[in-house]
Amino acid sequence: MTAVLFDFSGTLFRIESTESWLRAVLEEAGRDLPEPELKEAARALEAAGALPGGVEPVRVPEELAGVWARRDESAELHRAAYTGMSRRVPLPDPDLHDALYARLMSPAAWTPYPDARRVLRALHERGIGVAVVSNIGWDPRPVFRAHGLDPFVDAYVLSYEHGVQKPDPRLFSVACAALGADPRRTLMVGDSREADGGAAALGCLVDHLPAADRPNALLPVLDLVPGLASDPA
Repeated sequence: MTAVLFDFSGTLFRIESTESWLRAVLEEAGRDLPEPELKEAARALEAAGALPGGVEPVRVPEELAGVWARRDESAELHRAAYTGMSRRVPLPDPDLHDALYARLMSPAAWTPYPDARRVLRALHERGIGVAVVSNIGWDPRPVFRAHGLDPFVDAYVLSYEHGVQKPDPRLFSVACAALGADPRRTLMVGDSREADGGAAALGCLVDHLPAADRPNALLPVLDLVPGLASDPA
């Protein structure tokens, strides 16, 4: 193995809960909602699929279907898709929908999985190239920097910067080229069989779970590189 490609959301980092997301935005805006109303709004936002990196929507309305299908191809489509989903849920101030979208780009909204640092650092120290390959509509580099993981990433290949979404092989080709890696000796680690499973000759899928519920799902990556499995945490 000469390189490892990682997905971002649900693989290396997990977004906060929908309720935490809404609470943070309300607090920042100085708005109060009675607790039952806040919890109900959070449940409605979750069902709508309004939180990127959260659960899939129960239903995509017909008027948003086209944008939703291409949401990770540009920053504009991404914002339109997710604020469109959010606006299906009534909130006390219409501006809160834009504030919710802005919150998702804050490092405070993201938690690295417990084993992410160990795995990325071990690969970096062994000279294994690491790239983040993500379907996304905004730049996650500040999240990596804020959590101290950016030094272990050699390249970022983001769908909105290239106008294509995984599983389009062009994203994986760009990542391998950036790392100078042979795709046949490259591992893709992600949380979606549809988007990530066919990326390279080797693949490793992890469960999209809250960070506290998935402490060591990334560690098997180290077993594929001789000498890394026994590295200290």
